[in-house]
Amino acid sequence: MAYLAPAEFVTKMIDAGESKIFMSTRDTLIRSYMAGAILALAAAFAITVTVQTGIPIIGAALFPVGFCLLYLMGFDLLTGVMTLAPLAVIDKRPGCTWAGVLRNWGLVFAGNFAGAFTVAVMMAIVFTFGFSQAPDAVGAKIGAIGESRTVGYAAFGAAGMLTLFIRGVLCNWMVSTGVVGAMMSTSVSGKILCMWMPVMLFFAMTFEHSIVNMFLFPSGLLLGAKFSFMDYLIWNEIPTILGNLVGGLTFVGLTLYSTHARTGAKRTAKAKANIVPMAAE
Repeated sequence: MAYLAPAEFVTKMIDAGESKIFMSTRDTLIRSYMAGAILALAAAFAITVTVQTGIPIIGAALFPVGFCLLYLMGFDLLTGVMTLAPLAVIDKRPGCTWAGVLRNWGLVFAGNFAGAFTVAVMMAIVFTFGFSQAPDAVGAKIGAIGESRTVGYAAFGAAGMLTLFIRGVLCNWMVSTGVVGAMMSTSVSGKILCMWMPVMLFFAMTFEHSIVNMFLFPSGLLLGAKFSFMDYLIWNEIPTILGNLVGGLTFVGLTLYSTHARTGAKRTAKAKANIVPMAAE
């Protein structure tokens, strides 16, 4: 696995952010639609494995297959562009503006939601044999997840909202680490390994991922779970997106940029000489 030094892959992060801002509307929508659809299929796969085995860590260990596939094919998730696109503006790349960042985020959100919802409808048909019977075990599990992670948070009021937000922060800290991981290596196997580890961690810890939730919660509604669309928006999707933004940009994008692209001034030899050594105990 060929490894790139931090200064090298951080430059690639900025370059990637710049390319997202200038990408055509057509390409942005196609790439984000496919990303949302593939990640939704991976979520359905992971939950199916969990239900079949009764061992959640197996589902979590297998979920990153979708994440790796979509990034190797050059598709875009909202969680990734939240971290990368602002770096091009902060780095003062020519023509990169905050308006361009917001345009990119909006298009990727729309594409991700459309892709995830398409798979939600397809899987709801599979789980119910074309809505001709009650959901099977996997469908029932998805409905239960939808209820516990909407009205379940709402039952705790402000404390529930805080918990939801922090889970969103932690999620995109790990997911964006996976996005950057793909830039640390020049080999396919290296990219997969670096993406796999943090993404498995987020799924196993049941952190909140805005695009995965674009599949889970519409699926739950289609399958008759006891929560509303407004419950989904207010008590999951909106706080999750905000948490994902803070987690990815703060703990991954800005930290790596500030210490590897815009490093602090190095200490001089004179400053080192003025340090008084600690007395021996």
